[in-house]
Amino acid sequence: MAPPLSRGTCPEAGLDSDQIAGIVPELTGWLRADPAAGRPRPWCAGAVVLAGRGRVVALHEAAGWAVRYSGYDEASGAGRELPREQWLPARPDTVFDLASLTKLFTAVTAVRQLQDGLLDLDAPAAAYDPSLTAAAAHGITLRHLLTHTSGLRPELPLYDEPDAAARAARLAAEEPLSAPGAVRVYSDLNLLLLQRVLEQATGQGIDRLVAETVTGPLDMADTRFAPPPSWLPRIAATEDQRRPWGKLDRGMVHGCVHDENAWAMGGVAGHAGLFSTAWDLGLFCRALLDDLAGAGPARLLRPDCAALLLGAEPDPDGVRRPLGFEADQEWFMGELAGRGAVGHTGFTGTSLVLDPATDTFLVLLANSVHPARTWREGSTPRARAATRLARAAKAG
Repeated sequence: MAPPLSRGTCPEAGLDSDQIAGIVPELTGWLRADPAAGRPRPWCAGAVVLAGRGRVVALHEAAGWAVRYSGYDEASGAGRELPREQWLPARPDTVFDLASLTKLFTAVTAVRQLQDGLLDLDAPAAAYDPSLTAAAAHGITLRHLLTHTSGLRPELPLYDEPDAAARAARLAAEEPLSAPGAVRVYSDLNLLLLQRVLEQATGQGIDRLVAETVTGPLDMADTRFAPPPSWLPRIAATEDQRRPWGKLDRGMVHGCVHDENAWAMGGVAGHAGLFSTAWDLGLFCRALLDDLAGAGPARLLRPDCAALLLGAEPDPDGVRRPLGFEADQEWFMGELAGRGAVGHTGFTGTSLVLDPATDTFLVLLANSVHPARTWREGSTPRARAATRLARAAKAG
């Protein structure tokens, strides 16, 4: 059987070589400060980018540094650099904290349970976990959770609670700020509640569910929650996490999850906690595109369930509502947006986009919170890389 992905050339992928060749040099420019261009700090310390079409990966390169700083100096707004010999270069196989890209794996896992008849998308969340008292009172459904229309606030400081029982009780009692279904507000709480539903319905933890449903079947050997210490030399560092810019005082975070709530939950959560590589995420994108197209036996989902997940067809009101994914967002998808592309970003600097219209996919992993989240400078590098891929597909 042919491998799901292989490294090849732009002509083999049907992509314009000049556009693809421009991605890494342009990205590398964002690894440097440019005050004259209004960029007082680098966009990130290091990055890995992967782009492909069909089963061919035409680009898979690294730039910059996985680890460069020992800390952050608030007074000067500058990073404290490690001795030069301790810097770790980013490599194609560098492992990144995916942050909110974790939500995509939780969403796929949920849709797989829908496919298998264990869950109902329009059933109340509390039907599966009666302890979700606020969700029960307001009729929050799984569809509300997966489309971020539950009305719940974006996040809660669950890390302030003394133990797991207190965190669970606070989450379960959180009231929506608006009527479910009325407005879309992106919220980590949606995926945390979905985690509760999945775990109650299956009797398994979200880490095991993701492994059995997604990463195991796709041979994503470099993707997991709570990476072991042996992975540390390959993992990109994130933030010198301290108050007042951070929410906890943890120091430089390297090898464990950056998100404070996920950290409080032992590194395993429905909204954050996964670590992975660009190649593994390429496998994930390829599998979803194949399943949507019905290209061979489904590896994750049947075509109809993949279409539901990716919002392949607009709702009667003309709005595309994928489950867990973001649809046609130009701010990070560039010119891939507008034709059915879906994707997601993560707070640490991660992103992926897959575009059924051109059968292309782009993964850009960066540590843009290294050494501190105050250095984050928007998503222009993501959008420009995606635009180059869109133009490469047109020209190719």
